[in-house]
Amino acid sequence: MTKTELLNKLARDGEERLLLARAMDKLELARTRSVPGHTGFLSPQERASVENLLNACGHPRHLFYGGFEGAERTVCAFLPDWQEEDVWLDSDCPIKAVRCTWSNGTLSHRDFLGSILGLGLDREKIGDLLVGDGECHILALEDVADFLAMNLDQAGRVRLKTTPMELADLKPPEVKVKPIRDTVSSLRLDAVAASGFSLSRGKAADLIASGKFQLNHRECLKPDRTVAAGDVMSCRGLGKCVLKEVGGPSKKGRIMILLERYV
Repeated sequence: MTKTELLNKLARDGEERLLLARAMDKLELARTRSVPGHTGFLSPQERASVENLLNACGHPRHLFYGGFEGAERTVCAFLPDWQEEDVWLDSDCPIKAVRCTWSNGTLSHRDFLGSILGLGLDREKIGDLLVGDGECHILALEDVADFLAMNLDQAGRVRLKTTPMELADLKPPEVKVKPIRDTVSSLRLDAVAASGFSLSRGKAADLIASGKFQLNHRECLKPDRTVAAGDVMSCRGLGKCVLKEVGGPSKKGRIMILLERYV
């Protein structure tokens, strides 16, 4: 299948087509010239698109990484045959970190993102923003990290002190989840989502059909879609949950499941 045919098959719109075309260019660089390449930072939805591309290309050697384990926004690195993952992480990883501190006022993720984009930087240059009490750690591509350190001096109306930092010194937020054990009549998306988000099955089906649901970071409009262990479900306004385990039948013939809902 040619590049054009592959893009015609996988891309749902012009924006996704451009994303996949750029990823394919980086992949070809690693394949034909044995040079590691990487994308910009990908959102979970963009990552799902690139994963579909990689599956269609025979699952070439690659690595998703965002600066720390569990990062939401990640780059996709394409590795030549001679390079192992740990070598890429030590020598070719393009991700740097910047620390912002302030003494007065409360700042949010939105405050920082607005100030960063206001400097003229593209969103793909910026990874996760880890906002804490009086401190924010920013993940960025190396070609803009120094620029951020020198120019990001304010967020909202609060003055900042911004300095480079080591990735090893990052303080990722603690992920909090609520385990949910339940039984369902089937592994339909509406049935499992109803358990995960404490909804009636009818309400879950309505939300899915209205376009508010994503399955594995892609919009899903089919309440009867079958889900499996490992699938990620998210709903606008309700958050995210993961189907962790699918067990055997209960005494009443229903399917036992374990979900984790992010809180």
